[in-house]
Amino acid sequence: MDGFDHFTGGLQAHWMPFTANSDFKRAPRILTGAEGHYYFTSDGRRVYDSFSGLWTTGLGHCHPKITEAIARQSMTLDHAMSFQMGNDKAFALAERLTALAPEGFDAVFFANSGSEAADTALKIALAYHQAKDEKRRTRFIGRERGYHGVNFGGLSVGGIPANRAAFQSSLLPNVSHLPHTHNLEHNAYSKGEPQWGAHLADDLAALCKRHGGETIAAVIVEPVAGSTGILPPPAGYLKRLREICDQHGILLIFDEVITAFGRVGASFAAERFGVTPDIITTAKGLTNGAIPMGAVLVKQEIYDAICQGPAHLPEFFHGYTYSGHPVAAAAGLAALETYNDEGTFEEARALEPVFEEMIHELADHPNVVDIRNFGLMGAVELAPRPNAPGARGLDVHKICFWEEELVIRNGGDILQFSPFLNAKPGDIAMTFEKVRRAIDKAG
Repeated sequence: MDGFDHFTGGLQAHWMPFTANSDFKRAPRILTGAEGHYYFTSDGRRVYDSFSGLWTTGLGHCHPKITEAIARQSMTLDHAMSFQMGNDKAFALAERLTALAPEGFDAVFFANSGSEAADTALKIALAYHQAKDEKRRTRFIGRERGYHGVNFGGLSVGGIPANRAAFQSSLLPNVSHLPHTHNLEHNAYSKGEPQWGAHLADDLAALCKRHGGETIAAVIVEPVAGSTGILPPPAGYLKRLREICDQHGILLIFDEVITAFGRVGASFAAERFGVTPDIITTAKGLTNGAIPMGAVLVKQEIYDAICQGPAHLPEFFHGYTYSGHPVAAAAGLAALETYNDEGTFEEARALEPVFEEMIHELADHPNVVDIRNFGLMGAVELAPRPNAPGARGLDVHKICFWEEELVIRNGGDILQFSPFLNAKPGDIAMTFEKVRRAIDKAG
């Protein structure tokens, strides 16, 4: 179970993100290549990727159309200043995104990650209300167990306790959180949208009463909460949030960093659920994970409200050196074109019932306490070991890699699955056969 003998690089200099570094470096799981649905490891093995990168690479790794676009662009225009200058690929990608988005989304602000997209969306919300002379609107509403990246804005509205613990004293002050919607007593082993929990959206009305709806700038939620362990929204929940936001003039932000671009069988989860927010954040599948890029899509009226004033001054004092990077934009254009040409979103939607049936076949395992899914997102929650939460999940992750030649993601004791959008039923069956064996071995 040790690939280190075949890896010639040093391990100590790289401080790994969201990783038990000391544990990892005792038996490093090093990837050196990828193609299609597989990774290649430093010890010469081919392992199947059941998480399609990190929710990112739905078309498969090293898709030739995307890699060719990156190579071509890097030899043509490798970088372009994005302040007071522009590049053709960024403008083309923005046009393509607005055409794909729900009606009314006519402006795109580029970032470089989902974390940056979340913070950008929050700043846009504040700037919009300032422009509307609604200066009291400074409060944000997030949700327990929500994940909106790790920058200070997204961390403040996020609701995963471990992510926030070390930074609590430095988070944004005017933030409240809705309750999460998962309850093992009422909606365990749900398939798709749980039938229990829509009433929890009414906590937003209570927060409006407590703080004054006129003080709230925006509500930000993931349509399907991903990183916390796949929490699909209860039926009717998102529509109720939309209604309450409309009643109080509050902007609704959908964090679609995970759910956009086919992950839930549509261009955006907003389309799938029939609920239109005011702002949408994206990243991950935007470039099929090939180049870091994020984007914030806003309704035209938000852009129009902010982009006023003297013609010689920037309207919105925000941006990044790499906003709309030409190579990233070229990757995004190629990814969106490939989704369309290969019918990827339709293919993903057709695969959903197969994925749902096969993931729920693990429900009979004695160490499984819950299974939940929506689109091509699924979670298998394991019972924690006494006095060692997370240990069983990590062991299953490592057994899958070393003994089953399978990459899965574990968040503590929650095993998470994000299959390729173009996976086949046999791929899904193979994945869960291996996972079952790994859970058995982990004990």
